Amino acid sequence: MNLDKDCGELEKFRICFVSGKLGDVDGVSLEVDKWIAVLQEAGHEIFTIAGRYAKPVQNVAQANQFTVPEIDFASEEQKAYETQLFPLLSKRPPLLMEEELELVRGKLMAHGRDVANQMYEIIKDNEIDVLVGQNTNAMPMTLLGGIAVYLLTTEKRVATIFHHHDFWWERSRFSSNNIEDLLNKIMPPADLGTEHVVISSYAAHILESIKRVKPHVINNCEDFEDPPVFDDYNRDFRKELGYSDDDILIVQPTRIVPRKRIEDSVRLVGKFQETYPDLAPRVKFIISLYQGDEMDDSYVTSIMGLAERLKVKVDLIAERVAAIRGKDEEGRKLYTNRDVLVNGDIVTYLPIWEGFGNALLEAISAKVPILTTTYLVYKTDIMGVGLKTIEVRDDYDKYGRLMITDEVVEKMHRALVDKEFRKDMVETSFIVANEHFGYDKLRQKLNEVMESYSDEIRASRKRLHKSMKDFYV
Repeated sequence: MNLDKDCGELEKFRICFVSGKLGDVDGVSLEVDKWIAVLQEAGHEIFTIAGRYAKPVQNVAQANQFTVPEIDFASEEQKAYETQLFPLLSKRPPLLMEEELELVRGKLMAHGRDVANQMYEIIKDNEIDVLVGQNTNAMPMTLLGGIAVYLLTTEKRVATIFHHHDFWWERSRFSSNNIEDLLNKIMPPADLGTEHVVISSYAAHILESIKRVKPHVINNCEDFEDPPVFDDYNRDFRKELGYSDDDILIVQPTRIVPRKRIEDSVRLVGKFQETYPDLAPRVKFIISLYQGDEMDDSYVTSIMGLAERLKVKVDLIAERVAAIRGKDEEGRKLYTNRDVLVNGDIVTYLPIWEGFGNALLEAISAKVPILTTTYLVYKTDIMGVGLKTIEVRDDYDKYGRLMITDEVVEKMHRALVDKEFRKDMVETSFIVANEHFGYDKLRQKLNEVMESYSDEIRASRKRLHKSMKDFYV
């Protein structure tokens, strides 16, 4: 990334990102890294508060990275509240009477207030000007974090930008719950003095319709100024993981969660192998990221069973993939998802639903051909910009299986064997995506958000200083 770009002369602020988890390879962590890079480039000082760090956040001073364990997605507190309040998240949910639920809800709010007080101490000690809640108040995966950020925003009146990646009502597992009123109030809130950012025009429309707030739209972005390339570190990826130069590596660069519809990717690979049996022995289907936070082992088991029936060789390589390069406990090299992609021959990305599509942009930056479904946000925010991908219409049969046409398989084959066709696909997509989803666009949009919210941030700063003065007096 070119750090000499003119980011304007906006006032510099002390900005703190809050999330249940940071420093990982999930979409929220990756977008936080990009926002941090651009905001630091503009001269702002960055802090973070997370329940857990998979790896330290790059380019943020370790002294500026704070941990509040209760807001971790997998904390004992979060899991206990989930079991009691979201029946679909437990195989044997407890049957609680209304009086018992009231006690749980009261305990949850009191606990959230305790967490808010912990976070407020961090805010005061570091003179934080503005919080950026990263999905804290859109998905109840950190209930205590969501309550804490809401209380800091509404009671302490700390300036807060809510960055929403997806919403709880889009996930069936949260549809049945015992805290509907709370979710409607704080996820997300519609209180005055807050600022909201969403990642697609579709999400903006929904949020404006439901909450009557008008959010900024900042699509997921990618650093096309510093794209992944073959280098001395990743050049041995195939050898390290046991692949030959002749193998055809079909990469699924996502976490293993049902909405990614990895079973459809397996079926696509199976159909490709059946259509081109001469290539079948060379095909390796790689899933690069880990099992998601949203499920148990049954989904992985079903995928592996389907792959075995279709004779698709599936490799789960998440243990060798991390947010940053390094070594694991056994001394083996860890690669990033970008390293995996530059070694791939083609990418499958067939979700039934995505908030936007981080993996899509990563694959484009790595100049790898992509097969993608025309999922909803792809239609509203991506399809019209002029990318050259192999599109699979989001049509499903009566059994819920994606309908994969012969034409799609033929284009897949051509992208693998026709060098000119492949080059045109990846080069065109790279140029177009850089224009619409590159860092220049992110700089522009973040500057607009910070400028439009700057009066409230300055007011928040004054309130904080006054509270500290009153406290010490």
